[in-house]
Amino acid sequence: MYSLNYKVTTSFCGIDGKLKLHSALQMMQDCSELWMYESEPEVRKFFDDNNMAQLLASRQVEIIREPLFREELTVTTSVYDMKGMFGYRNTFIYDAEGKPCYKTWSMGAFIDKSTGKLKRVDDDAVSTMNIEPKLDMNYKDRRIILPKEGGIEAAPITVMRSDIDYNKHLNNTNYVRMAMELLPEDFKVKGLRVEYKTPAKLSEMLTPVIYNSGDTIIISLKSGGAVCANIEFC
Repeated sequence: MYSLNYKVTTSFCGIDGKLKLHSALQMMQDCSELWMYESEPEVRKFFDDNNMAQLLASRQVEIIREPLFREELTVTTSVYDMKGMFGYRNTFIYDAEGKPCYKTWSMGAFIDKSTGKLKRVDDDAVSTMNIEPKLDMNYKDRRIILPKEGGIEAAPITVMRSDIDYNKHLNNTNYVRMAMELLPEDFKVKGLRVEYKTPAKLSEMLTPVIYNSGDTIIISLKSGGAVCANIEFC
């Protein structure tokens, strides 16, 4: 297990003085990314030697409670399964008393950076990894099925330079940030699922399609005819 410590500072807070969901996702992403660099050197070497990267394919989040300004937090991440071209992990955020505020599981895909295609991590590299127990949460399917009808198209969103990360595409947390701007102001997010499909690039125009059933809102972000990400808020 790998962990990072945080304090909820002003830049992490929303208007209500609570940790923004987007900021919580950034904490989770940073912890997961540093896990490979600082906790799994043999896997990192394999990825470097084979020109590979890990990309987030899906994430589910349970929001237990939203931490307040100045709270001390610990983010932990651990891998509970590896299947060749895919890895599965839990990333939790705990408060100062060790109680979970956010529970998540995610699936990562391993790709060849030169081709963009899936690539297997060999058994020798996998054998060096710390595989830990799967943590307790309400696991849902990683796939998000869009309704066949009822979607309302919203104004296109331009992918800006500040949205791009070092993988040269839209950072995974920014899909959620963009989608949250389209939620009704009185919609209380208690859970989240994201399915990432086609990475969006700089200057692309993402067209949101919103499916609102009341308790659940799904927002599909599309570029041309391709779905970049489907985000379900409940």
